[in-house]
Amino acid sequence: MEAGRELHGAAHARDTGKVRGRTGGQLGHRGGLAGGELARRGEAGSGGGTMGASASRGRVARVPGPKLEPEEVLDLSQLPPELLLVVLSHVPPRTLLSRCRRVCRGWRALVDGQALWLLILARDHGAAGRALLSFVRNCLPPASDARPCPLGRFCERRPLGRNLICNPCGQEGLRKWMVQHGGDGWVVEENKTTVPGAPSQTCFVTSFSWCRKKQVLDLEEEGLWPELLDSGRIEICVSDWWGARHDSGCMYRLLVQLLDADQTVLDKFSAVPDPIEQWNNNICLQVTHVFSNIKMGVRFVSFEHWGQDTQFWAGHYGARVTNSSVIVRVCQSQSRAAFLARGPDHATQSPGCLAGTPH
Repeated sequence: MEAGRELHGAAHARDTGKVRGRTGGQLGHRGGLAGGELARRGEAGSGGGTMGASASRGRVARVPGPKLEPEEVLDLSQLPPELLLVVLSHVPPRTLLSRCRRVCRGWRALVDGQALWLLILARDHGAAGRALLSFVRNCLPPASDARPCPLGRFCERRPLGRNLICNPCGQEGLRKWMVQHGGDGWVVEENKTTVPGAPSQTCFVTSFSWCRKKQVLDLEEEGLWPELLDSGRIEICVSDWWGARHDSGCMYRLLVQLLDADQTVLDKFSAVPDPIEQWNNNICLQVTHVFSNIKMGVRFVSFEHWGQDTQFWAGHYGARVTNSSVIVRVCQSQSRAAFLARGPDHATQSPGCLAGTPH
């Protein structure tokens, strides 16, 4: 009896194992089919389209990639001062003064010193660049001067050889000018005649009573400094264009003054040319003057001019002025030794020129 039960149990176990084996095989076979199907869908999805979108929404788990390390930041504070100086010399002057100078005391010392700016100026290998570098080297303040080196503002503003007058043609209305309106006041109009070299072919137009307009230029604010201004090696060139409408005559005056730090007049030039007559074919004239052998102490330039018509008509029929300029340049022919030998109070000025040829 016991033996019969054992035989029956063994047979039952064999049958159960067969069933489980068949079931496992079928499941494994189906699992393989499912895995292959998912793989095929994934391959199809890699080509894009709807199939790829369906596969991306499947339940296939994504293995996260390796965690990327952050990029290393270059620490310029580890550079020796000599190498840091070279790096900073490639930064625009405006950025050096407004941002780099605030980084730390070390950087501020480099930006306030002379070496950085001399290195920047030395990059101009042309004849003019070499001459400029030699000139500014001889005009620098003494090494004991605790103030920031003036070459910083000099390199930023580039004051030599450019027009220091702001808004010379009225392209910005009356901005930067101190004005006194006479008659119907100042207005800006298109030129009647082309003015060569002007940044804009527009002009300021006066009325039937004297209209006055003035700018005072702070030469130190523009990037120059006392030692350079007093070197005896610079000259100040002034120019102004004026003219009239064809159907109306006009009058014009110009006054340019060189002032010291207290606004005391050290030198001046004035022009009061003859009026332009009516029916003048839109004549346009240029007034020029060069201040050379400039006295020591010049810190400001005052530039002002006046105009009105000769018909006394309401409206704007008076003098038309434009392209006013004040340019500081290095005078290569005048040496400091010769200047000092003549004395600081001896100043000459070349005669003003009224270009009489109509333009």
